[in-house]
Amino acid sequence: MEKLIKLKPYTIGLDIGSLATKIVLFSDGKLLDYKAERSTYDFKKVGKKLFEEILQKNNINKSEVYIMSTGYGRNTIDIANDRITEITAHARGAQYFFPDVRSVIDIGGQDSKAILISQKTGNVIDFQMNDKCAAGTGRFLEVMAHALDVLIEDIGSLALRSNNPSSISSTCTVFAESEVISLFARGESKQNIAAGIHKSIARRVAAMAKRIGVEPKLVFTGGVAKNVAVKKYLERELGFEIVVPELPQFTGAIGAALIAQKNTQ
Repeated sequence: MEKLIKLKPYTIGLDIGSLATKIVLFSDGKLLDYKAERSTYDFKKVGKKLFEEILQKNNINKSEVYIMSTGYGRNTIDIANDRITEITAHARGAQYFFPDVRSVIDIGGQDSKAILISQKTGNVIDFQMNDKCAAGTGRFLEVMAHALDVLIEDIGSLALRSNNPSSISSTCTVFAESEVISLFARGESKQNIAAGIHKSIARRVAAMAKRIGVEPKLVFTGGVAKNVAVKKYLERELGFEIVVPELPQFTGAIGAALIAQKNTQ
């Protein structure tokens, strides 16, 4: 069995998130392909669909691939050869883009996390995670965008047009939504409310990150990293510049594929 594993020329990282499922294909340390789709309620079905599509597109047989799953629904995928936590996967994925990374902040659909990486070993030495509440996550942004009647992809640029962010004091998503609706009803501008929402997220995530002593070089990963306003307000809260990789939402899947590759050597 060990010999068969070592002969596999391709590795796949499959990141099953609460909102999106991401898949990447690697060979010899090179990213060959990637794809994402909404997770829906059936993690297993979406993961298998993406797996079969990426194999077909690249003309690869299942027997040639070693699969590593990660993410919120990693244990639901029965096609995976092995599984790793999101913490390990995001740390390794961030190193793929920035080898000198010292810290990682990942904001996904279900949770947010801060990770500290050893400069000497490259291993994770500490982390903090918020997985008890949707506040400070992609889901929180989706709810707030709906409350403001704007597209989720537009809420970040809307926030950047404000010079006077509204005060959003609620830490609960449900109460924050009510607060946003009340502000809107009182005539507060959409851009000020949007800015207040982003400032609130950044304040909450930065406080979590500071507890483990994050420092530059800090890599911002996850789907929310594509939101320019979250990045801006995080930098203000932390007091230093952060960097976003080319494919922030695929960082976990990339890390999983690279760790799988190490397992097959």
